[in-house]
Amino acid sequence: MNSTIEQDVLTDGTVLLARQPIFNKNQDVEAYGLMYRSEDGTLPSEFTDEQATASVIMNSYAVVAARGEPRHLPLYVKLTEGMLLSDMLPNLPKERVIFELLREQGVSKELVKAVRERKNEGYRFALTHYTGDKSQTALLDVVHVVKIDIQKHTREELQQMVNFVRPYHVDILADKVETQEDFRTCIELGFRLFQGFFLCKPEVVTGKKMGSSKALILELLAELENPNATAQSVEQIVINDPVMAYKILRLVNSAAFAMTRQISSISHAISLIGMDQVKKWATLFLLSGQSGKPVELTRIMLMRGRMCELLAEMLGYENPINYFMVGLLSQLDAMMDMAMDELLQQVPLDDQIKDAILTEQNQMGKILHEVSLYEHGDWDNMSGLLDKKFYEVAYRHSMAWAQQVLEALEEGS
Repeated sequence: MNSTIEQDVLTDGTVLLARQPIFNKNQDVEAYGLMYRSEDGTLPSEFTDEQATASVIMNSYAVVAARGEPRHLPLYVKLTEGMLLSDMLPNLPKERVIFELLREQGVSKELVKAVRERKNEGYRFALTHYTGDKSQTALLDVVHVVKIDIQKHTREELQQMVNFVRPYHVDILADKVETQEDFRTCIELGFRLFQGFFLCKPEVVTGKKMGSSKALILELLAELENPNATAQSVEQIVINDPVMAYKILRLVNSAAFAMTRQISSISHAISLIGMDQVKKWATLFLLSGQSGKPVELTRIMLMRGRMCELLAEMLGYENPINYFMVGLLSQLDAMMDMAMDELLQQVPLDDQIKDAILTEQNQMGKILHEVSLYEHGDWDNMSGLLDKKFYEVAYRHSMAWAQQVLEALEEGS
C-alpha cells in the first residue's frame, strides 16, 4: 500500500468524510456540503482540535480549481441544537463555514437566542429540513439559508414555502434535486441554491451520436487497445491535432505526474509514462470541453476514476488502470446525454470494463459500487472490502488529484 496513504490513515482515525456540491442556477459551485460520520455521531474531532487540524479538512474539502488557481468555497458543516447550546461550536473561519442546523423536536427560545448571538459574531447558519411548520418561523430571522427537501413536498407546497420564506431575505436551497427536470422546476419556483445528484444523471437524447470532433480521440483509443501499438504509432495519431499534442505535453509536465524531467515530444512522453497512462489522458480529452457541461461534472468523474484506481491498488488487484477507466466512464452518459448502453457501443473499450459500468457485477463493478456508495454518504451499505478509514483517505487523495488535473487542463487549453 502507498506509504503516504498509510501515514494519513494513522492520523485520521475512523472518521468518514465526503462532500456534496451546492450549485447556483448557472450550475456553478457556490459551496460544498460536508457529510461526515465519527464514532460518537458528533462533529469530527478534527474540527474541535486546537492543534489546527480543522484547517486540513477545510483545505481538503472546500478548495477547488478555478481558472488554474485554487479557490476557497464555503463549507456547510452539520450542527445539532445540543452541540450549539453546549458551546461546542468550533472556532472556524467565519467566511468559510456555514453551520447547518439540524432540525430537532420544536424550536426553543434558547436555540433562537444562541443562533442570534453567533450570527452577531459573524457566523452563518442554514436551517435544514424546513417544512413550513410555524415552530420554525422564529429561526427565519436569524439564519442565512433555508434548506427544503423537495422530494417530500408537492409543487404547490414548495411554492407556498418559497413565497413565505422570501420576505426574510434568506437564500432558499433546494435539497435532493435528483434530475434536470427537478432542477428546472426549482428555478421556476424561486429557489436560488441547489443540492443533489442531478448533475450526474443524463437527459437522454434518442439517436444522439458523438460529434465528428471526437473521431480522432476514438481513433487514438482504438490504437491504444491494439496490443501491437507503439509510442511512434500513437504519436502519428496525436500529431494530427496540435491542441491535443500540446495538452499531453502540458499534462505530463504538470503536478498530476510530478515528473522532474522535461518532455520534448509525444513519443518521448509515451515512452516515459506508458500506454496505460496515455489511454487515461486520451479518455480525459474525450470527456473534457463538452459544451454546456459544468466543470464540476468533470471533477466528479475524475475523483470517481481515481478513487476506484486507488482502492484497486490497495487491494492488490491487477491492472488498476482499468478500474480508473470504469470509474471515470461510469458517468459518461451524463456528460454526453446519451443512454449508457448505446454510448459504450461507440467507445472501443474492453468488454469487462463495459460490463462493470453497466451492471456493477464483476470485480471492477463492485469497486465502482463501493465508490458510488461512499460519494453519497451511504456508508452503512458498503461491503467493507477495506477498513472504512482507507476509503476516506482514498477519497481525499482523489480530490487533490482531480484538482491538479483540472488546473493542468485549464492551463493547457
